[in-house]
Amino acid sequence: MGFSVGLPVLPVAGRRIAPELDRAGSAGPPDRNDGDTATLVCGTRPELIKLAPLIRYFGRRAAVVYTGQHYDTSMYSLIRQDIAEPGRFHELACGGAGRGRQLGLSVAAVDEILSNHPTSAVFVQGDTTSALAGALAANANNVPLVHVEAGLRSYDRLMPEEHNRVVIDHLADLCCAPTELNRDNLLAEGVAVDRIAVTGNTVVEALRSAVPTAAEQRAALCALGLVVDGYVVATIHRPENVDEPGRLACILRELARLPLPVVLPLHPRTGKRIEQFGMLPLLDGLRVIEPQAYPAFLGLVCGAAVVVSDSGGIQEEVSVLKRPVVVVRRSTERPEIEGTFGTLVPAGPRIYSEVVRWLDDVAGHRARLAGIPSPYGEGSPSARIAAAVRGLTAARSMVAAT
Repeated sequence: MGFSVGLPVLPVAGRRIAPELDRAGSAGPPDRNDGDTATLVCGTRPELIKLAPLIRYFGRRAAVVYTGQHYDTSMYSLIRQDIAEPGRFHELACGGAGRGRQLGLSVAAVDEILSNHPTSAVFVQGDTTSALAGALAANANNVPLVHVEAGLRSYDRLMPEEHNRVVIDHLADLCCAPTELNRDNLLAEGVAVDRIAVTGNTVVEALRSAVPTAAEQRAALCALGLVVDGYVVATIHRPENVDEPGRLACILRELARLPLPVVLPLHPRTGKRIEQFGMLPLLDGLRVIEPQAYPAFLGLVCGAAVVVSDSGGIQEEVSVLKRPVVVVRRSTERPEIEGTFGTLVPAGPRIYSEVVRWLDDVAGHRARLAGIPSPYGEGSPSARIAAAVRGLTAARSMVAAT
């Protein structure tokens, strides 16, 4: 088995791509005329997925700045091809550096774009280095900042993302909180109530528009020799799990012990560490596949008996797809699913025991989860976010006029 560990270089910053909103396969609406321009700053696969509904919503009035934090084909290109074209797409090459240097490069690059292309608001999503860079650049340019997926807290200061999300929330002019719990977190930190809107999470829209049909799911599983409820899907990529050899080896061994086949879409970071640590034999008991395009991955999750993951987004997705997840992390910023769709466990033997517990009655658990609403909302969070932004920009215009 082989996998790429190279560092491809993306095109030069500021490349303009002509709008093609009517291209085949686009789920986006025609150009809208009900508001101002929007600049969406992102740099990773999850951000691009979750901002896709807003890109579709704003159409030609949207500009996307992609920093290149994720630059691997499987992390970026497979997702980019399914995103509707905005009015402008600035594709940067700020990935591959250390965290501090990556932040500095991204802030400078986004700042230059905002200086040359005035916008009504800057949107950032989540808690990545790219999101923080967009927030700092917006603040430096005195542009209203909208934080999509605001108010999440793990209260774990060892997690770099926790620092990012707190700083972004306190810089933001509008915090779009997915849940009431997220709103309460913001209020407890002194964020003014008029800067918060509970909108749901855009992952709900992104997932609904991307999930394959039942027939497509069956065909994909057949090609892999799998049957519904007859396998486990696992994704592991967080530094706390893959950068420490002992912990990574433990996770791989626990997955290999499971009584069902384990499908492992191998994240480039994880593959690099496995190779670096000489752990390739530990993959022998797993069905390792390349990272999947978003629809294909959702199809795998739909048919899985259990999901094992350290991803934040997957914790949200299983609540829509009604599948159980064993979350392998020290802490989580998404406690809404704990005790219903998910169980938080550390790297170690509890991975095995918790998965086996979910396997004791797969059909029964599936039926029970089907009756539990997702805490991340329904309908169109992107429309609710856009409505809140219109209120924000209108208020700013009134202040400027006085």
